[in-house]
Amino acid sequence: MTTAITTRTSKGSSLTFSEMDTNFDTLALQSIWVPAGAIYPSTTNPCSDLTQVETTALRPDLKVLDFISGADNFAQFSIVWPDSWDKGTITFKAFFTVTGTDTGTVSWGLSGVAITDDETINTEFPTPTVTTAKAHSGTSNDLNVTDESDAVTISGTPANADMVFFQLNRDVSADNQSGDARLLGIKINFII
Repeated sequence: MTTAITTRTSKGSSLTFSEMDTNFDTLALQSIWVPAGAIYPSTTNPCSDLTQVETTALRPDLKVLDFISGADNFAQFSIVWPDSWDKGTITFKAFFTVTGTDTGTVSWGLSGVAITDDETINTEFPTPTVTTAKAHSGTSNDLNVTDESDAVTISGTPANADMVFFQLNRDVSADNQSGDARLLGIKINFII
């Protein structure tokens, strides 16, 4: 018997799946937090090195990667996914702040490539999926969270035990924020 089900995310979008039986407990939306401390600047067109920023004494300190406004900056990280990942598309939200009071927008892009044992890591990233530009509140160090991105397709052929390399960038062609965007981390959503 084929049964179609729909799973709704918190933003109201839907994902439709078909199952050959009624064992629906295998489908679930999961997330993983990737903090700025787990992300490193790219060698070419890098963002800043990881920096610790004090907001006010004995209040939350921030671990951030600064992405300047004048050009696209890049950073990278990698994940070996759990075998339960469905190997399909993912989505993400960027968490960031801005160093000034400009109310301009910031946009983030993410791309990924799956590498299997004995494959070359020297593989080109696909075109990034870019978030909708998020306007800053105008207050320095306010938390900004982008809307959930469109689907990010991982290039290669993802399989169990693959290492997936990601490239994250600030897409200055899609934003107008004059200050540095300080990345705190990203939340990745995926299906198991």
